[in-house]
Amino acid sequence: MNTFKKIEPLRAELLLQRQKNKKIGFVPTMGALHEGHISLVEKAKEVSDIVAVSIFVNPTQFNNPEDLKSYPRSVERDLGLLQNAGCDIVFLPEVAEMYGDQNDLKINFGALENSLEGKFRPGHFSGVGQVVSKLFNIFQPQAAFFGQKDLQQFFVIKKLIDQLSFPIDLHMVATKRENNGLAMSSRNERLNKEERLEAGLIYKTLQESAEAILNGIPLDQVVARVTELFKGSERLKLEYFEIIETDNFTKVSAISDPKKTALCIAAEIGKVRLIDNLLLNY
Repeated sequence: MNTFKKIEPLRAELLLQRQKNKKIGFVPTMGALHEGHISLVEKAKEVSDIVAVSIFVNPTQFNNPEDLKSYPRSVERDLGLLQNAGCDIVFLPEVAEMYGDQNDLKINFGALENSLEGKFRPGHFSGVGQVVSKLFNIFQPQAAFFGQKDLQQFFVIKKLIDQLSFPIDLHMVATKRENNGLAMSSRNERLNKEERLEAGLIYKTLQESAEAILNGIPLDQVVARVTELFKGSERLKLEYFEIIETDNFTKVSAISDPKKTALCIAAEIGKVRLIDNLLLNY
């Protein structure tokens, strides 16, 4: 496994691989890796000749400085996991390498960035679009792999690829979960045992809500039921629960196409913010 901290040597290696007609699969991460990230690497290995991973805690997508400061970092452990997973190339840039002296580019994703995560984290998706565009330009992969847990991010990246004409096949990989259904996340490391157990309510809520919708329960009743469930929780505070259309992430009042409908949720426990989702046609 080759590791790089600078852009130009990385580009030279990737160019050499492309000249050998090797297909490059790219997995961007912010480190603090877990089984969910490794599942992206494994999926990339299935359809790529060379699997490349970036580890970069991107400051432009954090609207809360404290969240950036407390984001978990475990580079040596991450490299061991990637080595065992069969990763070929790892990029570990510093902030100065990625952004230099200027860092003022903004990307507007329209309706996609004004709801749910975009509404609660202003500027977040502009930062995501900025760093992913740079990474796509550096790696020039044939395929890129993102987890379903960050569903809105996936569709932001899809819009980025479609509208900027990146020649990249985009793959969504199903969310990996802990035994109680809690979506695996780097943020879970900040939860204690009791908080992890109680956070299982998030996925349970999604499952029960999807079942209710498919059984014909009106959507407003489903939303009201979720609100009541979280009122009964000692630690979990519901931030939002919405039933949306994946084309633009706007709320729906009725289901027109289950294949384009998702249930999205965000909640806070122990000062840790968790998100999850369920595609209705799962």
